[in-house]
Amino acid sequence: MRHFHHHLTHSFTAIGLACTLLGVAPASQAQAPQLPPPDATNPVTLQLMQGFPPPPDKIVRLANILKYPNVRWAAQHLRELGPTATIWRGAAAPSALPAAPRALLDTLAFADDKGAPTTLADWQKATYTDGLLVLHRGRVVYERHHIGMQPQQPHVLWSMSKSLVGLLVTELIHEGAIDANALIPRYLPELATSAWADATVQQTLDMTTGVKYAENFADPTSGVFQYLAAAGLQPAPPGITVAKSMTEHLPTVQKDGEHGTAFAYKSVDTEVLGWLLQRVTGKSYATLLSERIWSKLGAQEDAYVFADANGGQATSVGVNATLRDLGRLGEMLRSNGRFNGQQIVSPATIAELRKGADPAKFSKAPGTAMRAGYSYHNQWWLPHDADGSFEAKGLMGQHIHINPAAELVVVKLSTHPVPNTAFTHALDRQAFAALAKAVR
Repeated sequence: MRHFHHHLTHSFTAIGLACTLLGVAPASQAQAPQLPPPDATNPVTLQLMQGFPPPPDKIVRLANILKYPNVRWAAQHLRELGPTATIWRGAAAPSALPAAPRALLDTLAFADDKGAPTTLADWQKATYTDGLLVLHRGRVVYERHHIGMQPQQPHVLWSMSKSLVGLLVTELIHEGAIDANALIPRYLPELATSAWADATVQQTLDMTTGVKYAENFADPTSGVFQYLAAAGLQPAPPGITVAKSMTEHLPTVQKDGEHGTAFAYKSVDTEVLGWLLQRVTGKSYATLLSERIWSKLGAQEDAYVFADANGGQATSVGVNATLRDLGRLGEMLRSNGRFNGQQIVSPATIAELRKGADPAKFSKAPGTAMRAGYSYHNQWWLPHDADGSFEAKGLMGQHIHINPAAELVVVKLSTHPVPNTAFTHALDRQAFAALAKAVR
């Protein structure tokens, strides 16, 4: 990640989304890059993809979503750029999401990560927020959509998708359908000569596998570009042969180091789990999410997941959903798996997610200093704070922040020019704490 360039103007290269999907960057990335003014990146005022046809310089496609600010449009319109699979909301009426708005929250004042005064409205703008939803005791106390985003519009989750995979795998472990201590090839013999040949399901869930996964973004042959191409999210670099699907790519990934010794954030671990889920259940990921979560939540809209050329689904980064439906998901998790009049996920699964992992293994990873005290367990982020909060996070500032003690759920969807969400981590934590204080 040291190749990440520090001067972000109105464009960043493929280095950008690569950091994305990959996660934790070294602290050097935290040195202040030159950021474009948020208002100058609004896809509505820039007239991206407006007109029939749009002017050539206003057309967004997968090949140029890494050129900022194109991704600000693409994050709300990913299904217009490539194949997707529907995560059906089911036939029932949407579940109630009662409103109890607090207009004063816009001006809620708190100290930012540098100790300077800021407000909830200013924080949203400074972090390139697309949508923000705040629930207290299951009621919507605050909801905002920005840069042309509509309430019914699904937004890409990027790596928050991983937490959905972790939720499903944890539930299937609880049900006895998956053994957390089993080696991956027990379920996926295709990976018997890969990095995961001697890795357990639990090590893969906690991302403590030792996997050779080059993060050299100056090298078009490195693992990240092969991963993005296999997922169908980026065209292959010129002259480079890449796998055309995730199931073709994963068996070629090799081991590096020992499993179980240290955390290292990598999307390929989640893709292995997504494949395992589908193998064990005999159902596609979209069908599983629909049957087990979305339809039971009483979601208001269908969600969807990005698909590769062979119909494989990008389980680690490809899910898209609306702000309110993510609020329903967060409220279900806050309520120990119970929502919409039914037990959707077992309380044991929620307890497992909240348990966390060993912060010492987490701290061994490069670039984790910004999230000191955290651990990563079953694809969820654990701050180990006094309120027992737990979080899903994704590239460019996607958050589901659940604070059980404050009975608070915050969903934040963003398109920040710096892909790594660690960049705004300290500021975001201040905002979440201010919201918890305000609702109490």
